[in-house]
Amino acid sequence: MRLSTKGRYGLRAVVDLAVNSADEAVSIASIAARQELSESYLEQLIARLRKAGIVNSIRGWGGGYVLARPAEDITVGQILRALEGELSVVECPDNQGCDKYDTCVTKYVWKRINDSINNVVDTMTLEEVIKNSCLGETQ
Repeated sequence: MRLSTKGRYGLRAVVDLAVNSADEAVSIASIAARQELSESYLEQLIARLRKAGIVNSIRGWGGGYVLARPAEDITVGQILRALEGELSVVECPDNQGCDKYDTCVTKYVWKRINDSINNVVDTMTLEEVIKNSCLGETQ
């Protein structure tokens, strides 16, 4: 499995938002500048994260974006799925749509890998990511 820039950049943006929005809403321009990302691309990612209930927008003077929930209540899996869709190394974890499922000798391998990936991202919180990064050392 390979994450696209949506997942990689979006996760960076959410971490940035979590670290910098404790006192006030954060603008897309400020996230884009700190993370060296395109503002227009970041707008697309933030729209997906808003739709998934991970970030909220604040309108008006001093507006911008904040986390919709505390960082300890947001998992990496929620963020990545909002941006990437389902996370799997192959598209055949069950027998739906596969005419070779009953005779497949590798389905066990793919299921175990998929389950492992999903278990890791579903148990890793945004708070944990921040605490285990260089950002967590200064906070």
